[in-house]
Amino acid sequence: MGIKTYNPYTPSRRNMTGSDFSEITKKSPEKALLVSLKKHAGRNNQGKITVRHQGGGNRQKYRLIDFKRNKDGIPAKVIGIEYDPNRTANIALICYADGEKAYILAPAGLTDGMTVMNGADAEVRVGNCLPLEKIPVGTLIHNIELYPGRGGQLVRSAGNSAQLMAKEGKYATLRLPSGEMRMVPLNCRASIGVIGNGDHNLVKIGKAGRKRHMGIRPTVRGSVMNPNDHPHGGGEGRAPIGRPGPCTPWGKPALGLKTRKKHKQSNKLIVRRRDGRAIK
Repeated sequence: MGIKTYNPYTPSRRNMTGSDFSEITKKSPEKALLVSLKKHAGRNNQGKITVRHQGGGNRQKYRLIDFKRNKDGIPAKVIGIEYDPNRTANIALICYADGEKAYILAPAGLTDGMTVMNGADAEVRVGNCLPLEKIPVGTLIHNIELYPGRGGQLVRSAGNSAQLMAKEGKYATLRLPSGEMRMVPLNCRASIGVIGNGDHNLVKIGKAGRKRHMGIRPTVRGSVMNPNDHPHGGGEGRAPIGRPGPCTPWGKPALGLKTRKKHKQSNKLIVRRRDGRAIK
């Protein structure tokens, strides 16, 4: 998928880019696989904002994606590749031989008319879903389960893939897009290939209004607030942070602080962290 530019008839349009949607082959979604999304604008059941900078945005419906891929042994034909407003990746509508339709994440190279299949007997081919024990070492994969039967949780965004590095005992070792090396049970499933829409990260938003259409409200720097609103606020003119390190509006350390629990149960499955350090 390529990137298109626009004629600069406004200053913001000059630096704006967008996707050309060349991978998209189906315009309208499958109605049976749509559900309504309620807007919360970052508020909890008391009406208090618990997640800042959320609100507004264009109306959109959620596409029910089959992350589990547990319909084994039945071939499915790809009907079309669609845009999904809820994620960076494109999605593919497939129809199984028994007539059931489902959405899956669309890997690069998957096109209309191709056949995909799930299960241990499926071929190692783009779009197919297999247990890790049946996938050869070195294969690029996505939509990876962490627990058997739960559905894919890792590597689901545009242009991403993990690589199967080794298989030993009950675990497979994967290299994730972040560089982290992690062990995953061999009976977990993964889909073959690299997720499509790889140019997504090259899109320039260009103007504030386009961000508002996405449901993202403005972010105000703490240094321009008053002291009663933010720990970085106050002072005459530009002022330094005035603390040992940057803080959130509630005084907690921010910007680079590691928040992972030191004794988290899954630490034993991480062989090497994304910063290159081994887990102790």
